Amino acid sequence: MEFDMTGIILFTINYEQCVSFYADILGLPKLFEKEKLTCFEFGESYLMVEVDDEYVDSESTDNRVKTCLRMNVQNVKSLVKQLESHDVPVDYQEHSWGITAKFTDPDGNLCAFKDSEKFEQQILDYKNR
Repeated sequence: MEFDMTGIILFTINYEQCVSFYADILGLPKLFEKEKLTCFEFGESYLMVEVDDEYVDSESTDNRVKTCLRMNVQNVKSLVKQLESHDVPVDYQEHSWGITAKFTDPDGNLCAFKDSEKFEQQILDYKNR
């Protein structure tokens, strides 16, 4: 598999505080931001801070997934087929902002593919605003 870019998604219930921490204290430059999502430069990768909508109003956050290893790729569908040929369950989704495919590694860590084209467009739109 060939990756165009890799990233880490940090799902948070303390969104504003986390964005402030990574921007103001660590000084990470923003690649782009949207409602409930801010993406930072993170070395040769990116760090995406995103509201964990599933747990924001939940009383129990014991079992929530806090991170996701993200791999940006040219063709999400072809890699989904490759995973499925190895009996890896995949949650494939198409959205207005792009295509994702979520899956877990053998230890239960969340991973995802994201289409490179839409991700790169988000960065360009932010820079050109």
